[in-house]
Amino acid sequence: MNFPFYIARRYLFSKKSTHAINVISGISVIGVATATMALVVTLSVFNGFHDLVASFFTQMDPQLKVTPVKGKTVPADDPLLTKIRQLPEVEVATECLEDQALAVYGDRQLMVKVKGVEDNFDQLTHIREILEGDGDFELHAADMNYGIPGLGVAYQLGLGYTYEHPLKIYAPRREGLLDISNPADGFVADDLYSPGVVFCMKQGKYDKHYILTSIYFTRQLFDQQGMVSSLELRLKAGSDFERVKERMQQIADNRFQVRDRYEQQDDTFRIMKVEKLIAYIFLTFILVIACFNIIGSLSMLIIDKREDVVTLRNLGATDRQISRIFLFEGRLISLMGAVMGILLGLLLCWLQQQYGLVRLGQSEGSFVVDAYPVSVHPLDIVSVFLTVVVVGFLSVWYPVRYFSRRLLPR
Repeated sequence: MNFPFYIARRYLFSKKSTHAINVISGISVIGVATATMALVVTLSVFNGFHDLVASFFTQMDPQLKVTPVKGKTVPADDPLLTKIRQLPEVEVATECLEDQALAVYGDRQLMVKVKGVEDNFDQLTHIREILEGDGDFELHAADMNYGIPGLGVAYQLGLGYTYEHPLKIYAPRREGLLDISNPADGFVADDLYSPGVVFCMKQGKYDKHYILTSIYFTRQLFDQQGMVSSLELRLKAGSDFERVKERMQQIADNRFQVRDRYEQQDDTFRIMKVEKLIAYIFLTFILVIACFNIIGSLSMLIIDKREDVVTLRNLGATDRQISRIFLFEGRLISLMGAVMGILLGLLLCWLQQQYGLVRLGQSEGSFVVDAYPVSVHPLDIVSVFLTVVVVGFLSVWYPVRYFSRRLLPR
């Protein structure tokens, strides 16, 4: 058995001559456990918000999106795009063309993004799950094109779920000179009709700016026959996602960019990662402060055990072994605090998941979710444990060496 560890374990659980030392040791464990619990809970809440936001984007964004590196559009029959969409792992491929246009309804107007997609868009995404109204997902019927606006677009234009009159869409004419005497001639205008639904992602980026329609409409409106701004893909179940994505990027070379759902919303998720990192750093500082209790506990323990140290030296213990006794004492306090804090943190996360103890608002329906979302990631738990152990071990190393030289008898 490791002699210093054995003595340190006895010191940790045995009664001291001064009861205050036991109290301070207990406070040290509680301080480390509280900081550890805060780390676990805070990181899990950030994970919960991350997963919640990701679930919104997956309703509209495809698994993989291929876009040109240069320019807005490319020919739909580009050989590289054809090769990508013919990969055996690809189950659904949809050509998309989107650009900005002016939407006018009655006396209201709004700059919007008109996104034209193929009829299989509902197989590519979960668009049907976010539709509201009495209609269904339809893009066209005969020579009539339907437009599905975001909830925010419908509100700003005064459309409602079903708009009675055609929605006018204007886009600048790509070719020809502008006739100052007739400015309207510089625009291409077309009509969209209501399918009786709007989509609601609960994300302003989409709800307040996008109108979904058929790709035939957008190609005619923007004078982009046979062109696409992106190729959106869904893979077959069981496909090796990362391997297929890497293979697509190899095919695309430097002409196209292949992005997954997180990369398509890189700005949003980058901000969330930075916020999570900052919270982790601040809570680690709090953990460092909590470890000062360990230093106070060890200094008092060294003073209390001075007579024991003389006895240990007479029995043949070296100065290094005696220093390691108190090092192990501090490390055991850190380990106990880490384990207790992680268990308490996991318990709180489970209670929040099951019962929603901490709510976001006073009344239900005020927010997207009623209680703070929580998601426990195993990698975060491992990171928290290692952080507590490393901070705890480093915080006691120098103080033990210093107090051992100054307080222990020679």
